[in-house]
Amino acid sequence: MKRPTIPDLAKAAGVSVSTVNRVLSDASSVRTPTRERVLQAASEIGFYGLGAIEHAVKSHQKTHRLGVLLQRGARRFYRDFGDAIAETAANWRGENIELTLEFLEDLSPEKVAAHIVSIGARTDALSIVAPQHSLVADAIDTVLETGVPVTSLIGPLSARGNISFVGLDNWKVGRTAAWGFDKMVREPGKIGILVGSHRLRNQEMNESGFRSYFREHNSQFTLLEPLATYESAAVAREHVEKLLSDHPDMCGLFISGGGITGAIAALRDTPKRSDFIAVGYELFDDTRAALIDGTLSMVISHPLDRFAQATIATMLKTQKAGPDAGAQRVTFGFNIYSPESV
Repeated sequence: MKRPTIPDLAKAAGVSVSTVNRVLSDASSVRTPTRERVLQAASEIGFYGLGAIEHAVKSHQKTHRLGVLLQRGARRFYRDFGDAIAETAANWRGENIELTLEFLEDLSPEKVAAHIVSIGARTDALSIVAPQHSLVADAIDTVLETGVPVTSLIGPLSARGNISFVGLDNWKVGRTAAWGFDKMVREPGKIGILVGSHRLRNQEMNESGFRSYFREHNSQFTLLEPLATYESAAVAREHVEKLLSDHPDMCGLFISGGGITGAIAALRDTPKRSDFIAVGYELFDDTRAALIDGTLSMVISHPLDRFAQATIATMLKTQKAGPDAGAQRVTFGFNIYSPESV
């Protein structure tokens, strides 16, 4: 097959041959939308000089220093989310993005606050996953006062300044999980609840939505007090083992927070019951396997590619808009998986 030539590229992009040549030799003389159109066409037709065009276009784009601070990198969800963000930033059209992506293993408020200030000083816009705490709020305000916008991911945060949010409607997540129990459990009974931390506001909102559904639709269920796993698989396993021992008549378990691999291990060590339902959070290898073998009945999950796109887009928007533009709020739909859909 004949490889595409410059005239082919000009035709595909809807521009003249001289415009394509100027993109290659002096991209600054071509308007940004036109440069982007030529680059897009080059990618679509497999133009042999795609690398040269990408270099020419990107060399005349402003560089945006974006920072993302996630929680423990040992957790598969955060590794996958970090990979999605890095790939999205690298392939972003129309902007040069210099991404600083860091994971925080020590989740004490002091360490989280110090890291927020540190990464905020090195970037033009910052996105974080963090617990709600006065020290964290002060750190966010410190960053905001330097003119660097802050976006909270997964769970909303509050401080004196305006903080944007990108994530799911967590109240709706909780109500959806409750709907699953209501429809799948044969006889209403006790449901155990695990959360990662009571300071992670997304999980608090999950629980609030969970309880509100049952108050409205089926008060025959008994919802046990939520137990914090502190994002630890070992702690989650201990909690589940004790719940099953103390409440042998328990009909279900809602795993709304971290440590789900430990909860899955505890459930697998217990003889399977056809009348027991478990609903988990986030789809990755372990939860997929648990759906397949019947340990989990349903999983609610972030669509990571869409999440990453919304994260980068929001940071760019808040940076360009300036500190007086107000906070952005971006929510999107979640994915629901069953044993038959994975």
